[in-house]
Amino acid sequence: MFCDTEHVIRWMNRAAIAHYTGGASLLGSSVLACHSERSCEQIHEVFARMQQGLDEELISDNERRRIYMRAVRDDEGRLIGYYERYEVPRGQ
Repeated sequence: MFCDTEHVIRWMNRAAIAHYTGGASLLGSSVLACHSERSCEQIHEVFARMQQGLDEELISDNERRRIYMRAVRDDEGRLIGYYERYEVPRGQ
């Protein structure tokens, strides 16, 4: 799922469509609407660090998956958005 700097969902891959309730209908809506209050706080905190140069941060780590928030920048290095990157442990 790719979000712009206003937290609007601009693109979703098949895994994101399957994972989020509402699937592809979420395109064009705020990613903050499909997260808990604590998750929204975390998104804002990490996003602020991305604006200062952070490229990636681990935001959730448990036995089922690791979730990273990854910055997307243009050719001049300006932040244009971010995406969530999932890692699932082997055998899961």
